[in-house]
Amino acid sequence: MRQTATTIRLDADLKAEFDKLCEEFGMSANTAFNIYVKTVVRQRRIPFQIETDPIDEVTERGRRAFWEIRRMAAENGTAGMSLEEINEEIRRARLGL
Repeated sequence: MRQTATTIRLDADLKAEFDKLCEEFGMSANTAFNIYVKTVVRQRRIPFQIETDPIDEVTERGRRAFWEIRRMAAENGTAGMSLEEINEEIRRARLGL
């Protein structure tokens, strides 16, 4: 199998900690990265959950409002509106029609 090199930039302290942990596992950091890449390719997904920081209240309220508007649009049959139809709705609302 032909191989290629990849460069990854890491915080020096994080890399040292990772190298030490890999050594405890009985493998090199290179082997650990190869295992990771093979798992991603085989499973066609990141093999662990990636999360963001907790969402603030304003963002959460906005997200809930968005999903409520989508639900209402689906109920009213307007969820599949074209861009032209949306722009016409906006124009009519601005004119107070």
